[in-house]
This record gives sequence, C-alpha cells and structure tokens, in this order.
Amino acid sequence: MCGIAGSIDFSQRATRPDGLSTRMAQCLSRRGPDCCGVYEDRLINLVHRRLIVVDPDGGRQPMYSPDGNIILIYNGELYNTQELREQLLKLGHSFTGYSDTEVVLHAYLAWGTDAFQKFNGIYAFALWDKQSECLTLCRDRLGVKPLFYARRGRLLVFGSELKALFCHPAIQPQLDEDGLRTLLLLGPARPPHSGVFHGVDSVLPGQYITFDAANNCQKYFYWKLTAKEHTDTLAQTIEHTRWLVEDAAKRQLVSDVPVCTFLSGGLDSSILSMLAARTFRERSETLHTFSVDYRDNEKYFTQSIFEPNYDNTYIDQMTDFLGTTHHKIVLEQPDLVRALSAAVQARDLPGMADIDASLLLFCEAVHGQGFTVCQSGECADELFGGYPWYHNTELLFADGFPWSRATDLRRSIVHDGILRDSEEFVRAHYQYTCHATPKLDTDSPKEARMREMFLLNLQWFMATLLDRKDRMSMYTGLEVRVPFCDHRIVEYAYNMPWDFKALDGREKGILRKAFADDLPEKIVWRKKSPYPRTCSPEYTALVTDLLRQKFNDPTSILPELFCKKAVENLIAHPDELSTPWYGQLMRTPQIFGYLLQIDHWFRTYHVTLI
Repeated sequence: MCGIAGSIDFSQRATRPDGLSTRMAQCLSRRGPDCCGVYEDRLINLVHRRLIVVDPDGGRQPMYSPDGNIILIYNGELYNTQELREQLLKLGHSFTGYSDTEVVLHAYLAWGTDAFQKFNGIYAFALWDKQSECLTLCRDRLGVKPLFYARRGRLLVFGSELKALFCHPAIQPQLDEDGLRTLLLLGPARPPHSGVFHGVDSVLPGQYITFDAANNCQKYFYWKLTAKEHTDTLAQTIEHTRWLVEDAAKRQLVSDVPVCTFLSGGLDSSILSMLAARTFRERSETLHTFSVDYRDNEKYFTQSIFEPNYDNTYIDQMTDFLGTTHHKIVLEQPDLVRALSAAVQARDLPGMADIDASLLLFCEAVHGQGFTVCQSGECADELFGGYPWYHNTELLFADGFPWSRATDLRRSIVHDGILRDSEEFVRAHYQYTCHATPKLDTDSPKEARMREMFLLNLQWFMATLLDRKDRMSMYTGLEVRVPFCDHRIVEYAYNMPWDFKALDGREKGILRKAFADDLPEKIVWRKKSPYPRTCSPEYTALVTDLLRQKFNDPTSILPELFCKKAVENLIAHPDELSTPWYGQLMRTPQIFGYLLQIDHWFRTYHVTLI
C-alpha cells in the first residue's frame, strides 16, 4: 500500500506554493516509508509514497505511459493482475515489470475509464492526462482505500489522508455546522461523501471524478449494488459462498514480503487463517498468526448481548488445530491511553477511542515482528448478518442507526445551543440511505428491511471500521487486506435470501455451513464476539483523570462544547449506559476517550469553528 496526494490549479497566473510536494510527501511518509516519487508541471503536482509489497523495481511511481502522456499515482492492490495482464498482452501491450500498478496504467490506456469495472482490488489512484489536461480520481468499490479532495474554484487538492490536503494553504482545517454535528452526533462515523472538515469531500466507493481545464468537475459511478433475484438453490448457495471466499482469500495472499493473519478465534478470522495455513503448508511454510488482548482483561470481562464470550480459549484451539506460530500481543493500559493521540494523528479525526488506539499498537507490534502484509476478517458481519441488530427485532426495525442509539445521551452532554436541528440531521442521513436502497418489487417487508440494513451497514458502520483499519495499520507501515470485501462476495450476499444467510437461525449461518467441515465445531458455532476492548478499571481511571484535567484547562475546547456537570454525572455513574455510544464497544470509558481525542484534534490540527 501507499499514499498519494497532489493538486491541480487551472487559475490564470496560478503559482504552486513553495515546498508543497515536499510537505505532502512528508505527511504521508508513514503510509509509504520505502520510496517517494514526485511529478510536477505548470498545472499539477503529483506525490507518491510507497510501501513496497510487490515488484520493488518495476512498481516505482509516478508511472508514465510509453508516450509520456498519462501519469499514474496509485495506492492499493489489484487481485486480478495476472488475468488483466494476459488480456492486455493479447492486445499488444508490453510490460517492463510485474506490478499491479503497471497493469492499472495499461488497462486505462486500453479501455479508458471502462477499465475500472474490470478491477478486483482495493485502491485509490489519480491519472493525469497531459494532452487533454484532465485529472481523474478513482476509488475502489467498497471504499477500502481512502481518497479525499477539496475544490476551491479552479483549484483541486486531493490526498489519501486529510492531513495531505492541509499542506496547501488554500485548504484550512475549518469545521462548519454540518461538520460539528457529524462529530458530536454521528462520530466516529461520517457521511459517505464527507471529509468532515468544511469544503472537504470524499470520493465515494465505486466512483471516479474528472476535473479539467474547463473547470468541469464530473462525478461518475462505475459500480453500484443492484437488486437481483437469487436463483441458486441452498446447496448451490453454500457451495458458491465457499468458492467466493476461498478465491478472494487466495488472491490476497500474493506478496513479495512476509504475510500473516489476524486471529481472534472467531469464525471470520478462523476461516481466513485456515485457508492461509493450507496455502502455507503447500509451500512447506508455517503461517504466523496474531491476536490482541489487554493486561488482566479476562479478570474484568463481563458477558453481554454485544460481547457474549472471551477470545482466548478459542484462539488457543485454532492455533493448535492449524499448527500456526502464534503471537499474543498484550497491551498495557497506560500505553493505550497515550496512543489515543497517535490514533487521532493516524485517522485525522477523533475515532473509536481506545478501540482505534489498541489497533494501532497491535499493528505496530505485528510490523515489529517483521511482517508487512496481513489478512483480517472485517466485513463478514455486515455482509452475512453477524451483528445483534440483524437478529433483535427491536433493533432491526428501530427508526435509526442501530449501532448508534444513544443520541439522547450525546445531546445531553453538549451545551444548549451548540447543536441545531440535531435529531433532524441524524434522521435525514439515515432515511437517505434507506430510501436509496435497491429493492425488488417481490421483496417481502422483512427482505426489504434486510436490504436496508445491508446498505446502512455497508455505507456507515463498515465504512467506519475500514477507515479505522486503513489508518491505524498504514500509520505503522502494515498493509492489512480484507478478503470479505471482495465485491463479488458483496454482490452475492446482497441478493441472498435472509433465510439462507441466517441458515439454522444463526448469524452468518450460510458462512458457518460453508466451512463447517474445515474448522473445529466450537469455532463454527461460536457466538459472534467483536474486536476486544479493554475492561480494566485502570483504563477508566486514567481517562477520567485526564478528562477532568481538560475541563479545568482554559485552553481546551471541551468546556466550550460540553457540559461539565453532565460529564461528571457520567463519571459518577459509569455503568448506567444502557446501549453503546457507538457500535458494540464504545461505552462510558470510550466516551471519555473520544472526548480526549476531540481535545487533541482541535489542538494539533488547529481546528476553527465557522
């Protein structure tokens, strides 16, 4: 994986700010610590930072077409590189290396923007056509790789991370009313199109954008989910689900650097680790697996609908079953608190508090063991109905985001007058997604609702988790691949009948059945349990003390936004939160961590309210 950034200015007498490319390259250095490349002409600058995974010499960027007219900077991985290369060779194209970057470039030369529909992978890239003076920005179908942009008149600035945009003096870290409402009412989620900051947008998943000398900024979708009749029998559905997952996982093991897997002992990571271990054995190699935990965490863990069981015994069972070399990363509470700030620097926004911070420390430890690429089981729950809100009628048919129901609490800790039309703001975003959900006339009310839940999870909850996984991993120089995000799996799962998907009345029932013969029975039928959070009272005490300090600090934004009395009431009654602040894991201690991240974000990014 890599980082990309750049700017294009069609203004008359426009001059590029001194040192812009250098600053952009420096701020993205963590995404691409191995190489840096820059292209500049009178209109545009393109910056590329590279984390070398495939073809160290042949994948250098920016990459130029044979005639020098088209210039590409690319962040991502293409998983059907070989198939596309063979097609292009038949068309007369020749290659100097074996990188997927070169295949992306030649695919564009052969098929133009129609090439984007042929790609299977996770990517964000920029193409500059010098002759037509047109910039094209493109993002993968599921939005695994980020791409932000800001337009100011005839100027457009873009980058893999928000911080790259602020290298240009025309783009300032300002927060308008919508941005503030996003931060306080939806956070750590954000609307799919939003970069949260004023005038900053995100290229949508499955979208490409063109910007040309005539000041035209055109937006196109090369992929969208569509509703189709599912015609496969149950047996065929089980078989095809298995094939899709196996094929995606196998494709995503290709690398010139060491590969490992995350293993929680849950169904999804166990499937991927099993498939990877099988491939490694065929090569007479041993797979390395990694899990994360917190010091003394099992002592404080309590079961709930959102966290039904603990990982450790399941991890041990899987590592014994697979014969992997396993590494248990155990995090300390003070380190977790300190990493709250680094997690903000990685995400460029307040995030999932210690859930982000722990992943950052975890990825750092994995990279420190000599690994550059890892597979992870994200997204299976969104696609195959793994979350509690798919199976609890009250949550399923609630009129709002099922993973973010504590909106009254959110409003209660904010000063009066800070949030205008807050309920309408949240509801409008929720309803827009529901109304935009593709459906069939033959869908039953339940099937129609399940389609809405699928899209809500895909565009909001999964997007937040993908943001987290990309930023925390890339901040540490680790590339994490997510095979369940293969668009073929997503399309198939979207149109699968709910009775198939929830086979035997279980969350992810079809996935369990597809791999029932490959895993220990206790793993196959284990209840869904999320990424582990710290349950330690030490963490709660540490963030509580820091939060009180911030409320007594006149330079902090927190007293300006939040009611100290309401926050103190949360501190006094930390166990009274009936539903998570966000998702399955963000409870009272994580709320405190989120507020601390807001303080750090305003300070270090010099955010101003407008």
